[in-house]
Amino acid sequence: MKFEDLGLSEPILEAIKECGYDTPTPIQEKAIPNILMARDVVGLAQTGTGKTAGFTLPMIEILSGGRAKARMPRSLILSPTRELATQIAENFDTYGKNCKLSKALLIGGSSMDKQVKILERGADVLIATPGRFIDLFERGNILLSDIKILVVDEADRMLDMGFIPDIEKICSLLPPIRQTLLFSATMAPEIKRLTKNFLSNPKEVAVSPETSTADTVEQFIVKTSPKSKKYDLEEIIKREDVKNAFVFCNRKRDVDSLSSWLKNKGYSAQGMHGDMAQAQRTDTLNKFKNGEITLLICSDVAGRGIDVDNVSHVFNYDVPMNADDYVHRVGRTGRAGQTGRAWMLVTKYDDKFLAAVEKLIGNPIKAIDISGNKSGGSKPSKPQPSHKENNASANKNAKPKEQKKMPNKKHPPKQKPKHYKDDVADFNGFGDEVPSFFKN
Repeated sequence: MKFEDLGLSEPILEAIKECGYDTPTPIQEKAIPNILMARDVVGLAQTGTGKTAGFTLPMIEILSGGRAKARMPRSLILSPTRELATQIAENFDTYGKNCKLSKALLIGGSSMDKQVKILERGADVLIATPGRFIDLFERGNILLSDIKILVVDEADRMLDMGFIPDIEKICSLLPPIRQTLLFSATMAPEIKRLTKNFLSNPKEVAVSPETSTADTVEQFIVKTSPKSKKYDLEEIIKREDVKNAFVFCNRKRDVDSLSSWLKNKGYSAQGMHGDMAQAQRTDTLNKFKNGEITLLICSDVAGRGIDVDNVSHVFNYDVPMNADDYVHRVGRTGRAGQTGRAWMLVTKYDDKFLAAVEKLIGNPIKAIDISGNKSGGSKPSKPQPSHKENNASANKNAKPKEQKKMPNKKHPPKQKPKHYKDDVADFNGFGDEVPSFFKN
């Protein structure tokens, strides 16, 4: 099937051709016709399957026939992270270049005043993170009476980040007669409840989730300990020809500490997480894409939606707690037929998560011994004698302790004092004779 067979207009098809695409992905092939029919849709697809274009293309087609009024957007797309929201906005710019549609990107870390000015001019499409959207709505900067289309993207990630109550609140504020599109990689009970409460007779379209990594990616694990992890990571980086790499951590605090440690070691590294201002996050990502930064340290949430070509390595500083995230992480390298290498540091506390990853991908991951690294690495130490052996050896080799004698200035140590008596064990301090009250 070609894009021409999906019912899209000529201006949109021209924009698609300029991007070099002619064949839709499976999720696009299934979702676009149903969206154009104004049906509610539940799309089950992971990031990287082309689902963003799967809903932006038909939205542009539907919205191109009208114009938005001041503070009254005609559609709303909710995204869990700023990077994903920015990527969706870029899709609208790319595919809607031949259509006169306006958009507003409402994300934290950016100037709220500029966003308010765009809303006052009128925006056909709102692309927002839940927190910033609710903030602007409660300030009276957004009127929701003209919303025709609602899109909830990455619903499973919304669940992980605790946004489901916000999503339910936003859905309850929207007009009941609307088209709702929900996309998620998995269908958790909370997500299923959303579909029942806020979608009307939805059409479910799905593509099989990726359960294996690309054959072009070589994968390795290194057994380590929490104290040795960063030293082992440095050892791997020294051995590998790293052109650029993602370094994934499970916790935000580890992103900061690890990036600082690597920079102090002289590496071109930078962390990226949700507490950074959006301008700083955008600048960091651009530097990584341009090659000014070699190592980008981030969490799964902050790294969601980042698309960079020709990544040579992926380092899993932490084993992901969700096995699906491993496939997503490793998928950042070895793309478009190129080769890539993925390493993962595993401690004794990660056995359960490692087993889940290997079960998902269907193969054990090759373990590499990097013993011999310097200062703080996982170099095996020589066998140490037991505690008892240590004590026995110490007692055997130790010199006998000399008994301390009480200092006596009047009598040198070599000479016995005149009042010394052999039947007295030690100098009693009372003169030549023992007092009579001691004898009784």
